[in-house]
Amino acid sequence: MVNLDQCYNIFDLREAAQRRLPKGIFEYVDKGTEDGISLEENRAAFQRLKLHTHFLNDWSERDLGTDIFGKRINLPFGIAPTGSAGLMWYQGEVELARAAAAAGIPFTLAMGALTSLEEVTKAVPDARKWFQLYPWADEAGNYEMVTRARDLGWEALVVTIDHAPGRGREHNERNGFSFPFKPNMTAAVDMALHPGWLLRVMSRYLMNEGMPTNANYPERYRFSVIDGKTRKSPVRFQAMTWEHIKKFRDFWPRKLIVKSILSADQARAAVDAGADAIVVSNHGGRAFDSAIATIDVLPEVVEAVGERCTVILDSGIRRGSDIVKAIGLGAKMVLVGRATLYGTACGGQAGAARAIKILSEEMERSFGYVGVRQVSEIGPHIFARRSVGK
Repeated sequence: MVNLDQCYNIFDLREAAQRRLPKGIFEYVDKGTEDGISLEENRAAFQRLKLHTHFLNDWSERDLGTDIFGKRINLPFGIAPTGSAGLMWYQGEVELARAAAAAGIPFTLAMGALTSLEEVTKAVPDARKWFQLYPWADEAGNYEMVTRARDLGWEALVVTIDHAPGRGREHNERNGFSFPFKPNMTAAVDMALHPGWLLRVMSRYLMNEGMPTNANYPERYRFSVIDGKTRKSPVRFQAMTWEHIKKFRDFWPRKLIVKSILSADQARAAVDAGADAIVVSNHGGRAFDSAIATIDVLPEVVEAVGERCTVILDSGIRRGSDIVKAIGLGAKMVLVGRATLYGTACGGQAGAARAIKILSEEMERSFGYVGVRQVSEIGPHIFARRSVGK
């Protein structure tokens, strides 16, 4: 068992998760794409930003909460869509959603999750729930999933637009890892060397509901994560245009979020198509290895659309100070992916809660150093170099 109290930062949780997970699954979560340049640059870009300390302010009463879509969240971050949560822990999506609800922050369910919209709704009725979609060429299949989220009352639809070109994750090939998983000797040995994971995760699925599936897919596309057999040919992802976003806007009655924005012109196009919010994201360095770091492009996006929509940032968040920097450059909140996945792998809801607590405590310390008492006081003035964000 992982002693969560001895995990003092997200990197400690990462190391503990690495010990507990099969290599193929861990690297699927942890690594980026191709040479890992975008993954490394996300971190380096945050690290280049230095903050201006401001002491002798009365910051004894601090409030880390803010408003998103007219409702309060207790911390200025939420859980990003991560389809592998159910491989970190048995029903990992539910564990993550429970941790998010307890912390008073939003949770985003990935369409490829192993737990269904209906199960999450029943298990965590009080969570602020967002549903993420990678649009397929089969538009009817898209709207079947979106309709379920709509009818269950989910708050927001998050449409991710960067998937169609595909991914270059060579490490998955080397590790014999695919999703759905195709049995092979490399992965079989890997899993056999991690009997704890087999007992904690896979055996529990087998004993309770059987082999897990992509629970949110329409029945005709749903398959076991092991054998990969489908009732029809595998789905193809859609080569999207902004007309597709407009159609989602017309259909979806609540908040529409467009994810994977990396330029001012794309941000303007998303808002023109009806987005209530955008996520400045390069998929955590897991999509295009030559993509710009999100924190570097954030100021121009905020300048372009910050008055017209809610600007959210993800990719590269590992410290509470990263969240403060993102807010300082104009983001209203951030989404956290890997950090809470590491925690989930270490202890389910308790591990995810530990990750959330680590980030919140680091944020609170950063508040003290830069001399702010609440999120609304954070701005470009916190940066040591005043040209940042101009």
